[in-house]
Amino acid sequence: MTAVPPPVPAAPAIPVPASSARRTAALGLLVSAQFVVMLDTSIVNVALPSIQRDLDLTPAGVAWVVNAYVLAFGGLLLLAGRVADVVGRRRMLRIGAAVFTVGTLLAGAATSEALLVAGRVVQGAGAAALSPAAMALLLAMFPGVTRARAMAAWGAASTLGGASGVVIGGLLAGTVGWSWIFFMTVPLTVTTLVAAPRLLDGARGRGGHEPGAAGPRRRFDALGAATITGAVLAVVHAALAVPDQGWASPSVVVGAVVAVVLLAVFVAAERRAADPLVPLDLFRSRPLSTGVALAVLGGGTRASTFVLIALFLQQALRMEPEVAGLAMVPTSLAGFVVSLALLPRVLRAIGPERSMVVGLVVLAGGHLWLARTPVGATYATGVLPALLLVATGVALSFTPTTMVVAAAVPEHRTGLASGLAGSATQVGAALGMAAFTAIGTAATLADGQADVVSGSGYAAAFTAAAVVSLVTAALGATLVARRGARRAGA
Repeated sequence: MTAVPPPVPAAPAIPVPASSARRTAALGLLVSAQFVVMLDTSIVNVALPSIQRDLDLTPAGVAWVVNAYVLAFGGLLLLAGRVADVVGRRRMLRIGAAVFTVGTLLAGAATSEALLVAGRVVQGAGAAALSPAAMALLLAMFPGVTRARAMAAWGAASTLGGASGVVIGGLLAGTVGWSWIFFMTVPLTVTTLVAAPRLLDGARGRGGHEPGAAGPRRRFDALGAATITGAVLAVVHAALAVPDQGWASPSVVVGAVVAVVLLAVFVAAERRAADPLVPLDLFRSRPLSTGVALAVLGGGTRASTFVLIALFLQQALRMEPEVAGLAMVPTSLAGFVVSLALLPRVLRAIGPERSMVVGLVVLAGGHLWLARTPVGATYATGVLPALLLVATGVALSFTPTTMVVAAAVPEHRTGLASGLAGSATQVGAALGMAAFTAIGTAATLADGQADVVSGSGYAAAFTAAAVVSLVTAALGATLVARRGARRAGA
């Protein structure tokens, strides 16, 4: 895969061939799967009060409505990506769509806390199968000069899904009821299940077989799968407990210890496995190991930003929840436009590594703008410019980070690459949210306040996020320098 594809020639003014129309439909199908996955990470947040009232949820139950999805999704991404390479990516996509649909129906029809949490777990498992399989299929179907635009569409779907969930969730919960925040995605996942065999048969490997579906029978690395999944689950679970229980709480400490032990067992198991889940020799590649680190750090500073901003609008600027949701709309629109209109041009002009670095620097600018925004600031001058910077930075850095990871692995392991990038991003998001919330809480307490509502608390949290963004950009710059040195020596 070339790092900087040549410019795409202008399309001639002739009717679009059937094959091109089919590829466009296939791209739409794949990015809609990612839209659904990202939508369900945020759509329940605004509807939680309605759900809690109707189902009489306990405080722990409210937290698990969100965390059950995050845990299942983040914990199973790596495993699902590797399985997609083995059993076939199109098959894994359909399995994910089916599982997600079942979980969605279970959650939407839930009449108790247990059923709702169970539905969210099933949804998360389906999302973990959908996302890496869809990404691997996209990389296989859109090589060379077509990849920049395809990945830009993927990034736009990710940005729009994650950022619009708050708005859509609030509108549906306030009009037709909270069950429809789940039911609304059923047509999309059913369409994926039905249309995949018709639209995605072009993504086949050598010999006309779907990638990973042919070849000698392979052993399943059960120990590797169990230990790495458990390690990711332990890390994410511990990070989710930090805001409420603190870094020294038993839940956090035990989770961290369990994660370290399981990770050590995983490494030992992979060294002995005949067909390891994650071949460790891949990490001898500097671009891959650096790319995974970039996904963790970038995931922390990107994903936590939207949560921090939503809290900042409500707690520091005293906006009502529905007003805060509407205040986030420019973020969705800006991210969508930048992903579709600007990102493809940037990727063709400077490549994914430089795009990622530029995006992280812009993101840091948005963080610093918010850090200096006083509590009494107006939305138009104090918040909106920062939201536009944040949306631009996320759009220019999120998708290129995945491209960096995917470019560092062999083509037949793109499912694994997608799982690695996604899992690393989810772990980073959980750790980033925990760290920045803790920093904001400490600064607020030092300011004599009781919780994270003071300007100093949010200023500290956003400043820390900016520092992480800049450190991540500096790490990404080492890949840019390495590529430049290789070209100079060629």
